Amino acid sequence: MNYRTRMRNLREDRDFTQREVAAVINKSQQGYSHIEEGRAELKIEDLIKLCKFYGVSADYFIGMEDC
Repeated sequence: MNYRTRMRNLREDRDFTQREVAAVINKSQQGYSHIEEGRAELKIEDLIKLCKFYGVSADYFIGMEDC
């Protein structure tokens, strides 16, 4: 599983909108959508923020471990 799929799954499993999660990393909804769709890359600073927000490790987020 790639990080974009995990990113979308985490958001949807926790019933967040793209707009809500975009605010966590200081992006617009459209900017966040571009990351999920693969039209933009996730910056390491934003990865760290999202890991803290969801309470998961970076290894989990990027698909290096399953739990």
